[in-house]
Amino acid sequence: MNNVTLVVMAAGIGSRFGGGIKQLEPVGPNGEIIMDYSIYDALEAGFNKVVFVIRKDLEKDFDEIIGQRMKKKVHVEYAFQEVDNIPEEYKDKFAGRTKPWGTGQAILACQGLVNEPFLVINADDYYGKEAYKKAYQYLTQEHPKNPMPICMVGFILKNTLSDNGGVTRGICQIANDKLIDIVETHNIEKIDGKAVVEGKEIDLNSAVSMNMWGLYPEFIEMLEQGFNDFLKETPSNNLKAEYLLPTIIGDMLHNNEAEVTALKSHDEWFGVTYKEDKDYVKENIQLLVEKGMYPQKI
Repeated sequence: MNNVTLVVMAAGIGSRFGGGIKQLEPVGPNGEIIMDYSIYDALEAGFNKVVFVIRKDLEKDFDEIIGQRMKKKVHVEYAFQEVDNIPEEYKDKFAGRTKPWGTGQAILACQGLVNEPFLVINADDYYGKEAYKKAYQYLTQEHPKNPMPICMVGFILKNTLSDNGGVTRGICQIANDKLIDIVETHNIEKIDGKAVVEGKEIDLNSAVSMNMWGLYPEFIEMLEQGFNDFLKETPSNNLKAEYLLPTIIGDMLHNNEAEVTALKSHDEWFGVTYKEDKDYVKENIQLLVEKGMYPQKI
């Protein structure tokens, strides 16, 4: 059997959610959270280990609400992403920092825990069954090691916008099923049925990354030096700078250090960015349960 790990990034503070821990909000008919469905789909596809990337202060609540249940189904590990988990030489430089350093640091936190192919997801996003099946198939195949093989499951921008505020998405350029470029784009708003950033319209059918990346352990090792360089180059007064997977992988593409296969999912994505998104997610989960795609109680 192929060992493949699911890495669930759940350390985000969730400030836009308006209080509470959005990753642990119930959305299923029996109090299930989005992660229940993500892990259900991943196990069904063949994944056999889960690593949750969380903050240390979330550990107790997280373990009670989901960790203990998941440990009965699959091997579970915790990785901790903390704002001060940076080289000693930079701690004084960024003494005023209050939030973790982004998705790149989240994956770096898995160093030593993940030694097999792995798929990265956001804790508060529902990706659909097809995405996990395609990613598992990719990760269990042989690929040339140079440049570094990576896969990304892409979604359509119009299916990933929120009616309740702006969102951040990695806008992708794809040719012949390969990712050519990716630009992390902030505050994309849905206005009059259009996708708009600072007054400029974006094609609703653009392919976007939702942080669903298929990677190998070598990628984690590469992040260590990359994060160090990032901290060195970031001005001390920039306390919101983030070390982000789309930017990291985009730079690798430009330097011919990676080849990214773009996998397409036809399933609908949905997630909880704002508190008002929760009802929409609950309605969609209920529809999937009624269609028989999930049991009434997971």
